Amino acid sequence: MLTALITFLAAATEETAKAGKSIGLGVGGGLGAVGAGVGIGLVFGKAIEATARQPEMRDEITQLQWLGFALTEATFFYGLVGGFIAFFL
Repeated sequence: MLTALITFLAAATEETAKAGKSIGLGVGGGLGAVGAGVGIGLVFGKAIEATARQPEMRDEITQLQWLGFALTEATFFYGLVGGFIAFFL
């Protein structure tokens, strides 16, 4: 009887750990995607505003826009990698 209970609890613990890892992957990827989406929207929105205010600075603004886009997109990958680390470790 006691061994059956221990076996049941061990199986429940493994399933709980597996569920926690899956939640970690989902949260890491999901929050990373949300953050990147908001950041990219802000970058492009501000670039449009800046170009509308100073059209002669368009080339410089575009360069900074793409730099901001790349850095913001990198944060998504950091979140995704963090989720994978939580899932596999």
